[in-house]
Amino acid sequence: MEKVPGEMEIERRERSEELSEAERKAVQATWARLYANCEDVGVAILVRFFVNFPSAKQYFSQFKHMEEPLEMERSPQLRKHACRVMGALNTVVENLHDPDKVSSVLALVGKAHALKHKVEPVYFKILSGVILEVIQEEFANDFPPETQRAWAKLRGLIYSHVTAAYKEVGWVQQVPNAAIPPATVPSSGP
Repeated sequence: MEKVPGEMEIERRERSEELSEAERKAVQATWARLYANCEDVGVAILVRFFVNFPSAKQYFSQFKHMEEPLEMERSPQLRKHACRVMGALNTVVENLHDPDKVSSVLALVGKAHALKHKVEPVYFKILSGVILEVIQEEFANDFPPETQRAWAKLRGLIYSHVTAAYKEVGWVQQVPNAAIPPATVPSSGP
């Protein structure tokens, strides 16, 4: 079974709570600066994700055999997927004021990954942790605790909506947990 330190703490934050106006503004301000360099940031996130969690590559025939980070960075397919991931996140962040839109976008993402791609939902939790890790590094000197908490809350909201979509389509675990190699989920801050 995958080792996920602090899993109970993560589970507490995964309840689907709407963000307050101040939290939305904090997330959107951070995101705007990050999204200005969309493709490179997206590639950095996916490369770190695949290096630290290589079992996730099994879902990508185009780059599942790539081992070297530089090779992954140069992959047109990985760059294209990074842009799709960043685009979906951008839609969510831009529409935080509209819970129905956020729910709709994340339902589409969840259903596509469940039905078409057969991706285990745990990878959304892991990927969102990697995203937070990259944000924390990018804004090390300008990422106060209240902004970190807002992002952690958004992470929980995203995971909650995605897993709800999996449940809605009758998701049955495709790969036993034992098949996912031991790894850790990056800390999402206090």
